[in-house]
Amino acid sequence: MAKIKIKIGEQIPEFKSLTNEGTTFSLNDLKGSPTVLYFYPKDNTSGCTLEAKSLRDGKEELKRRGYKIVGVSPDSVKSHQNFCAKHELNFVLLADTDHSLAEALGVWQLKKMCGREYMGIVRTTFLLDEEARVSHIIEKVDTKDSYGQIVRLLDKE
Repeated sequence: MAKIKIKIGEQIPEFKSLTNEGTTFSLNDLKGSPTVLYFYPKDNTSGCTLEAKSLRDGKEELKRRGYKIVGVSPDSVKSHQNFCAKHELNFVLLADTDHSLAEALGVWQLKKMCGREYMGIVRTTFLLDEEARVSHIIEKVDTKDSYGQIVRLLDKE
């Protein structure tokens, strides 16, 4: 598996993407408070749904710790709208349809499944500080307990 390009201490590069509400979201929107920036492969798939629901259910605790949540996948704005409505998601999802943000961070990689190779998102969570600098990288995401995994990591500090 390829390595993630961005390193701890580096700032997320400039980008522009559409949110699930159809508004433009950029690097400046990540600044000002710490952020859970998580990349996932596809809306409404089993692991991605478990991860999103875990973050949804933990949002208040993360907010209490100062964090906002932003999810990113290559799905369309319409797909994100349906995903949010179906699972009552209460945070922003970015439609990285050209996978430019995923590529910039190094989470758009060659994957293998059932003997087939294809390019896709490698599930990864980045914790960012107030300046959108990476403070933590979680490469082995616990989809069923993503929120708990983040809290345990923060509690170690």
